[in-house]
Amino acid sequence: MSDKTPDNAVEESQADAAGRRARGEFVRGVSGFRSAIGDREFPPEPGRYHLFVALNCPWCHRVTLARNILGLQNAVTMDIAFPGRTDEADPEGPNFWQFAPDKIASLTGAILPECTHETATGQGYRLVRDIYRAEGSDEKSVPVLYDKRQKRIVSNESAEIIRMLNAHALALGSDSQDAARVDLYPADRNMRSEIDTLNEQIYQAINNGAYKAGFSSDQSVYAAAFEAYFNMLGKLEARLDDGRPYLTGDRFTEADLRLFPTLYRHDPVYTVRMKLNGARIVDYPNLWRWLCRVHALPGVAASNSLVHCRQGYFGRSWNGVVPLGPFRPMPYPQAYDHPELADG
Repeated sequence: MSDKTPDNAVEESQADAAGRRARGEFVRGVSGFRSAIGDREFPPEPGRYHLFVALNCPWCHRVTLARNILGLQNAVTMDIAFPGRTDEADPEGPNFWQFAPDKIASLTGAILPECTHETATGQGYRLVRDIYRAEGSDEKSVPVLYDKRQKRIVSNESAEIIRMLNAHALALGSDSQDAARVDLYPADRNMRSEIDTLNEQIYQAINNGAYKAGFSSDQSVYAAAFEAYFNMLGKLEARLDDGRPYLTGDRFTEADLRLFPTLYRHDPVYTVRMKLNGARIVDYPNLWRWLCRVHALPGVAASNSLVHCRQGYFGRSWNGVVPLGPFRPMPYPQAYDHPELADG
């Protein structure tokens, strides 16, 4: 466990977590591996580091976005888990992320070509759980940043992984030239303060807020999360009303990156699965155009898959049936190529 002061933009308070869960609230746990590239034992070197991710997971999506936007696809290797976790029939038990490239997805009736075997540890583990067990941990979450040289987990906190990838992109072997490479967290103090404030607001109301709504079992807890989520969407819509292309102005930053995975999932998945049916993002003209603008950036579209998202979220629902829509105003993700859809 980290000895850092908890960051409200990174992790949720664990105060009375058991009691809150008992009262129907979803409470996200805290990641236990909190080292960083740049620490003495984890120097930034090309080809040394590896990511274990699942494309349906929005916290993993942050990391795959950073990897692509920063030009690290060839420098930081990656394995992709199947979007559905193990079930009760699995010999190891249910609810484990699994590397299963030959598994058939119910949505498509075929294998998912993005899924891989586990290739970084030298052990060919089937379950992410076993990567943790090799280090004496009971954790089982993704994403995981892994040091292939020492065969050790560096970090499993997505917010910190994206920041370290940004800080060490050049030393890690980015393919992007210095002048062209995005800086997600610029050194300017005022800019960092603005990004930090947005990160906290977006994490609390949007990123984690979606789970607060969708996975809470108490009506009043759900209602509070629902209200906070759409109130924050309204504030972000107003923020973009001056015509700025990104949340802090003319530059794409970490704040945009952290908002994108949730809004990418909202219309095709979260309106149903997370019970966030108050409105679609396409109903917010500024946010929709922002979403399309980010989706068009180099590497962004390739960083995820809505097939994985649909399979992962709905495949775990009570009957395992995956909805086929929406197809209006047009199928997703094709809709993200059409900012004009916000004009009605």
